[in-house]
Amino acid sequence: MPYQRRIVDDLLDSVFIPGGLAAVALEGAKGVGKTATGTQRASTVLTLTAAGQREALAANPDLVVQVPTPVLIDEWQLEPAVWDRVRHAVDDDPTGGRFLLAGSAGVAPGVRVHSGAGRIVRLAMRPLAISERGLLEPRVSLAALLAGDVTEVEGTSEVSLDDYVDEIMRSGLPGIRDLPDRARRLQLDSYLSRIVEHELPENGAAVRRPAALRAWLAAYAAATSTDAGYATVLDAATPGEGDKPARQTADVYREHLTRIFVLDPVEAWIPAFAPLKRLTLAPKHHLVDPALAARLVGVGKQSLLRGVGHPLPGARAVTWLGALFESLVTQSVRVYAEAAGARVGHLRTKNTEHEIDLIVEGDDHQVVAIEVKLAGTVEAADVRHLNWLHGVLGERLAARVVVYPGRYAYRRSDGVFVVPLALLGP
Repeated sequence: MPYQRRIVDDLLDSVFIPGGLAAVALEGAKGVGKTATGTQRASTVLTLTAAGQREALAANPDLVVQVPTPVLIDEWQLEPAVWDRVRHAVDDDPTGGRFLLAGSAGVAPGVRVHSGAGRIVRLAMRPLAISERGLLEPRVSLAALLAGDVTEVEGTSEVSLDDYVDEIMRSGLPGIRDLPDRARRLQLDSYLSRIVEHELPENGAAVRRPAALRAWLAAYAAATSTDAGYATVLDAATPGEGDKPARQTADVYREHLTRIFVLDPVEAWIPAFAPLKRLTLAPKHHLVDPALAARLVGVGKQSLLRGVGHPLPGARAVTWLGALFESLVTQSVRVYAEAAGARVGHLRTKNTEHEIDLIVEGDDHQVVAIEVKLAGTVEAADVRHLNWLHGVLGERLAARVVVYPGRYAYRRSDGVFVVPLALLGP
């Protein structure tokens, strides 16, 4: 199968070159495509999941500078000393385009490596964004919105709500999404089982009660697109049980699942420059792919389309589909923001008077505020928080956007851009 270019390839083309960055770490969950992307630009591939290559590198870390470059070191975290050897190699010779390190986990607790700051640049890879899935050519650029270069938006999307549900269920993992329905469901289930039974233990996490971990992960999935407290998630994982896992145990689950990039929470946005007070610090919960959340909760396409209620008691999202659609939007926006060198957070005041689903902030502190709406139309009530933020930030708010599953991209009379998800791109 021919390689499908990713958004991150454009970034690598501009920075991983002679005269550019000497070492880049591609980080992300298993199956997002790190190895395929890295292989496209490597002369040598060292795969540490292959026992022989791992043993050779463990015995001779200098191998990374003895083979033809560029060199891709795949699953480098299995031999953490490799990171420091690459760092020293960059100190000795900062020539650009030499090392790619692909990792599906951070180093295990207690294992110390240098941050690599100034030598190794980290780039996140996530599942395929909507614009990478070939549905439509995007018409609205997040980077242009962030730069304040957009005054009008236009375009028509033929992608229906039914199509978006298909995209949620198919997954953005390249090796899974094109399988037949039944095979895809089995593969997603196998992916989740492997996380619990193999990935965590192989990366230094002791899983004494796999069933309890699986239950907690399902409860976390049920909390998708909410900022529910971890006590609420724990209670949802063990309804009616007196012998619940300790809070400390649940925290360990969360730490390790985040370390292998399976949990991908959106942190609360804390502006460094704006007069905003009483903001919550709780993250919004997301798995790396909403298809995994759907499988963990055990919901199918028809149930979603019928408007099944949110599986987490007390969740503010009206339907489970609304939560998963927001997660799908979030996944794509984060890919686009990474390409633009921007950060993504969410905003909610402590009294819940104001909340905005996604805040994208660039290096110059310009902001794009995004609300996600499942409805096919956008009403005044849907943009009230965006307009409130505009009143607070003024010109620092480069754009206010509603992303929805409707047909048309347009600019409202109050200046808010309304954009179908399929028309939003990097």
